[in-house]
Amino acid sequence: MILRTLLSAAALLAALAAGASPAIAAWPERPLRLIVPTTAGSVPDVIARLIGERLAEALGQQVVVDNRPGGGGTIGLQALARAAPDGYTLGLQTLPFVITPALVPTMPYDIERDLQPVTLLDWNHAVLVVPASSPLTSVADVVREARANPGALTYASGGNATPSHLTFALLEQQTGIRLTHVPYKGGPAAATAVIAGEVNLYGASVGLAGTNVKAGKLRALATSAPRRIAAMPEVPTLLELGYAGVELSDWQGIVVPAGTPRDVVLHLHAALARIIALPEVRARLGTLGMEPAGMGPDEFAAYQAGEMRKWHALVRTAGIRAD
Repeated sequence: MILRTLLSAAALLAALAAGASPAIAAWPERPLRLIVPTTAGSVPDVIARLIGERLAEALGQQVVVDNRPGGGGTIGLQALARAAPDGYTLGLQTLPFVITPALVPTMPYDIERDLQPVTLLDWNHAVLVVPASSPLTSVADVVREARANPGALTYASGGNATPSHLTFALLEQQTGIRLTHVPYKGGPAAATAVIAGEVNLYGASVGLAGTNVKAGKLRALATSAPRRIAAMPEVPTLLELGYAGVELSDWQGIVVPAGTPRDVVLHLHAALARIIALPEVRARLGTLGMEPAGMGPDEFAAYQAGEMRKWHALVRTAGIRAD
């Protein structure tokens, strides 16, 4: 798969170079800006800097990371939507940011109309964990206890409509159980709470879960991935345990303002696909518990549209509100 991605990216770059339009022939002539709608040091920021450094090498121009956190991604992505569609302003899109429109009554931009997907970079999955001392040793135990005592079990999240919240909302929907959601201000606070035993459950990132399971602080019950993940191959998926439909993959991708020349979008994608295929990038993603994707513009656009339909429907049916 990665070799095929690398070869197709190389072929695309060659084709673009051979028949370059005026737009791509003169691009890029100055530094690019990569808007990240989260704080410095956050996971999306780490990914942006990992990719941005290598993109600068590939394009021969500096890529400046511009952190604009706040508003569920709306501050940064609004700035992107309003930027000139000339290929010099990029943005980082994630799953939570495509859910934001379901929570915010009046959005300052339209994701599908104003932003053009370029490349889906990586996947990240939730791992259902409990404190190491918990009597819950399986998902079946969780479901059994929740049915016997509705609402008694608590689960943490990094905030409303974050991946952990959505994973447990899906599990509730598919099994008919009732859990009690305890939102915290960010993933680190939620992780600290479950390690301390303040809550019964958490949907942790693979990187965080793996570290704390090895340290004997947490026990992993299952993942929300569509298949077993390389970083934790011993942990079953919710799907294989029989919980059909309980699948969630967080992700990060690069988007640009709508109207950016198609040749520029394709050139960017080809460069990004080659970067994602680099062994050192794959290794770094692996340390974060992520898997490389490399999905192209059209496939990414279709995937994002499907994600919006799926998660907006869950937000409505589960009655999820903004923090």
